[in-house]
Amino acid sequence: MDTDMSASGGGDPQPYINEDFPSDGNEDGQLFESTEEPEFEFDESGLELAADDDLARENSEGSAFQSGSITPDGLIDEDFEKELGTPSDGEEEDEGEFQDVAQHNILEVAGDDVYGRKVIIFSSCKLPSSEKLDHQRLFLYLKHTLDQYVENDYVIVYFHYGLTSKNKPKLSWLLQVYRELDRKYKKNLKALYLVHPTRFIKILWNVFKPFISAKFGRKVMYVNYLHELKEHLHFDQLVVPEPVLQYDAKQVKSNKPPYPYSGDRVDDSSGAQKTQQFGVTLSHIRQNYKCVIPPVVEISVEYLRVNALDVEGIFRRSANARTLKEVQKKFNQGLTVDFCTEGDVHIAAVILKTFLRELQEPLLTFDLYQPIVRLHNQDEGRQMVDVQRMLREELPEDNYIILKYILQFLTEIVAHCEENKMTSMNLSIVFGPNLLWPKGQASLSAMGYLNNFTRYLIDHYRDLFES
Repeated sequence: MDTDMSASGGGDPQPYINEDFPSDGNEDGQLFESTEEPEFEFDESGLELAADDDLARENSEGSAFQSGSITPDGLIDEDFEKELGTPSDGEEEDEGEFQDVAQHNILEVAGDDVYGRKVIIFSSCKLPSSEKLDHQRLFLYLKHTLDQYVENDYVIVYFHYGLTSKNKPKLSWLLQVYRELDRKYKKNLKALYLVHPTRFIKILWNVFKPFISAKFGRKVMYVNYLHELKEHLHFDQLVVPEPVLQYDAKQVKSNKPPYPYSGDRVDDSSGAQKTQQFGVTLSHIRQNYKCVIPPVVEISVEYLRVNALDVEGIFRRSANARTLKEVQKKFNQGLTVDFCTEGDVHIAAVILKTFLRELQEPLLTFDLYQPIVRLHNQDEGRQMVDVQRMLREELPEDNYIILKYILQFLTEIVAHCEENKMTSMNLSIVFGPNLLWPKGQASLSAMGYLNNFTRYLIDHYRDLFES
């Protein structure tokens, strides 16, 4: 969290202070030196704090925190970092040293959201009891995971339900996370969705609010019901833990909230408009547009080829959410789209990624998911043979043509990596989850294999497609 001490509005906000969490007016550095743990009480429904103190107003004018409907426009206005880090080869898929933590699937990666940002999920209900999990190891694993994605725009979805007195980390652990996840981790974090927040979460917010900048506060969103995520995430790619689904169903049944979500994506192309390109099948597009390469792909690539080869961080930046929706709507209506009038090359880049991710079946197909994941076990010579066979014999012809078209363009991006900082490694992290995903949710290790495969396609483009 940022350490900007300035407050919004009139006076400085006052935190809720537990009597076991003393404050004598010192700076936050001294505040964090305290190792005392507040004595919280819990009820059986989860981490509910039994406190008589009323919460401070959460939505007062000038408050840094946002709740209710989510408006991402304000979440994507930061400048792209000039220096892009590149993971070392040892970081690509090495999770062996954290197997004791990874086996619980507390952290998972679920592709990109609708704005092209990586989605990382933290599920509290998967935390084992504190006696069985070293929370210091969990913190190191959290940093290890985030280090692979923090140079890109990313979002975190935190499922709070299932955190109890038996598996909750100590407050000192939360303070450690607060202190050690510095600007490197906050810079490109675009949204932190707190799903099913309890009073405990809201009280913690009041404790930390004086030390959190308004800019970071705007990234934190309360999500009371799962359906509220659908406007911003590809909900079908989220494998929500069963206890969270059951809890959400009870909340919906009890409170009967309005169901606000509606979107262009459909589950069956037969119900789509003839001009629709997003959220349908490739065969639907070919049938109605009479071409193999979808117009949205060709228009986006040709614009980027002329205008974005030397743009730093191309494909790693998100773009204005409202503009993205408007452009996507034009494509779905069969209208002419001229990216030159949009004034931002990143619009075309995100549109291309979004199109790929919203296909009803990934470009590399569900059938090839397991064979591709298993490739990492083979030696290099055998890999080349198997990849050539899969692409030429098992991938549908239309998919092959579109994949070749896109990869050829990506090799051009790599050829200008001195200017745009986009190596094949960086592009693979961006495009891997958009070219292939399972019918369920991919594990972190599987995501690494998919990214490596995408990098392999880019690095060996000539051998695979032109030999």
